[in-house]
Amino acid sequence: MAATRITIYTDGAARGNPGQGGYGVVLLSGEHRKEISGGFNHTTNNRMELLAVIVALEALKIPACDVTIYTDSRYVADAVNKGWLFDWVKKRFKDKKNPDLWLRFLNIYKKHNVKFVWVKGHANNPLNERCDELAVAASLHPGLPPDTGYQPE
Repeated sequence: MAATRITIYTDGAARGNPGQGGYGVVLLSGEHRKEISGGFNHTTNNRMELLAVIVALEALKIPACDVTIYTDSRYVADAVNKGWLFDWVKKRFKDKKNPDLWLRFLNIYKKHNVKFVWVKGHANNPLNERCDELAVAASLHPGLPPDTGYQPE
C-alpha cells in the first residue's frame, strides 16, 4: 500500500523581532484542503516559520505520510536539507536558537517521510501568499498569548 501523499505550504510572520507573530498553513491531500493559523505575542519570525511546519505535521492524522513542505524560510528548509539540524542535536543546540521548537519538530518529523522545498516569498505563488495572509491576520489578533518558549539573547 502506497503512503499517503500530503502537500503542505507554510509561512510565518512577526511584527518586530520580537513582536506579535503568526503562522499560516495550507494542507493538501487529494481533494482535501485544510487551513490552520495561530499567533503569539513576543515572538520572532523564525519561531513562527518553524511553528507553522510543526503545527502542520502535528495535524496529520495518518502516520508515515510522504510529505512535501513548501516554505519560504531558508532557516527551516536549510536546517533540514543541509543537515545543520542534526549537527545541532549532536551538540545539544549549543549557541543555537529555538531548541524547544526544534526538538518538538524532530519528534513529529521522524513519524513521516518529509521533504522540504524552498520557495521564494512574495513571488506570486498563490498558496504561499495564502499562508502569508493567514500568518499576518493571526499576528494582528488582540490579546495574543505570549510565546513562552522565546528566549531573548
